[in-house]
Amino acid sequence: MEIYICENVFVPLRSGPSHRSEMLSQVLFGEKYEVIDQIGHWMKISTIFDNYTGWIDINHLQHSDEKNDEKGFVLNRSLLCYKNDKTKMVLEAGCDIYTPDFKENTFKVGNNIYTTGKKFNDHLITTNDSLPDTAMKFLNSPYIWGGRIPSGIDCSGFTQLVYKIHGKPIPRDSSKQCETGIVVSFIDETKPGDLVFFDNEQGKISHVGMILSRGLVIHASGRVRIDSIDHQGIFKQETGKYSHHLRMIRRISL
Repeated sequence: MEIYICENVFVPLRSGPSHRSEMLSQVLFGEKYEVIDQIGHWMKISTIFDNYTGWIDINHLQHSDEKNDEKGFVLNRSLLCYKNDKTKMVLEAGCDIYTPDFKENTFKVGNNIYTTGKKFNDHLITTNDSLPDTAMKFLNSPYIWGGRIPSGIDCSGFTQLVYKIHGKPIPRDSSKQCETGIVVSFIDETKPGDLVFFDNEQGKISHVGMILSRGLVIHASGRVRIDSIDHQGIFKQETGKYSHHLRMIRRISL
């Protein structure tokens, strides 16, 4: 199996081999994947982190062959860095870096060495924050269907990002995230960091958020925002209506 590692800030992962196809997700900088098919200049891939499949355009691709099983360190905030040709990139929270050297201000990804500024330190890849504290850092991030980074993120991409920063891989989609962890039976029994799932009119899980504290949920809906929640679901103060119907609560241990 040939493993590649992404060296673009992100690459759109589409439902079919066309730019007109829906963006299902994204492959982030430093994440690994394998190629399982190819049609023209489109490759069907499977990601290593969350076992997600989709199509990427070779023209968008910047990657290296990955020859080892080295584990990446997940950024918990944005990082300005410079490629070998001295051009700059701004990586976002959720991207992976490898072999960080805080004395030399460098890290590796694939075959390449990247240089950073003097503020490069281990606080970028470690956290003592709680799950809700981490989630709050991305407040007001805009909603984009299929997005997994703070500059554009969807509901399950948001919860996946928060857990990824804390070293816990969870599935990409809300319909799979709701199968992880243990069930919490009642909204009054929730703890900060618990995931809350909501269904649509057909009864399918279609949305996910995270409990901030008793009666408050943070979720990506239009933007990453905080709303009230009770046993019925999410209540939006500005509309005076419930926007999402509560279906399930899960607790995932770190």
